[in-house]
Amino acid sequence: MEDNYTTVSVDDFFEVKTHRLTHQNALYCHRAFKKGENLISFLAEKTVTHPNYLTVQIGNQKHIHLRPSFLQFINHSCDPNIIFNTSSMQLECLKDISIGEELCFFYPATEWEISQPFDCNCNSEKCLKRITGAAFMSPDILSRYTLTNFIQEQLKINTP
Repeated sequence: MEDNYTTVSVDDFFEVKTHRLTHQNALYCHRAFKKGENLISFLAEKTVTHPNYLTVQIGNQKHIHLRPSFLQFINHSCDPNIIFNTSSMQLECLKDISIGEELCFFYPATEWEISQPFDCNCNSEKCLKRITGAAFMSPDILSRYTLTNFIQEQLKINTP
């Protein structure tokens, strides 16, 4: 499987790889992390009013481009191992992560409405198939996930 990837960049704890066939980028760990551990702090490189596939939502019409920029290569999974905690600005571990494991987060955990909804191919037993954003998901499904404070507030405001 390793032969299917090309390393794009490496830092102390993380490595960006590109799949040779799909050309999709992904972020992998160089060290193990434990559930509850903070992997890295992040900042807003830039704040914009409209989302795109590279931004993380931090408020109504507030979306950030991430710094360090390699964090933009964290892909979606319906069985995530990390979350962008947009209150503490920490990347938090939701479960133990092994060396060499891909980092993945649940996009609706940060996104009220995703700019480019997509058919999920995470291959998890928990796969939801279509990812559109928290606004379009049932509270029952969302209750299975760790969500940012922003998304939790949106659910309180928008759930009858």
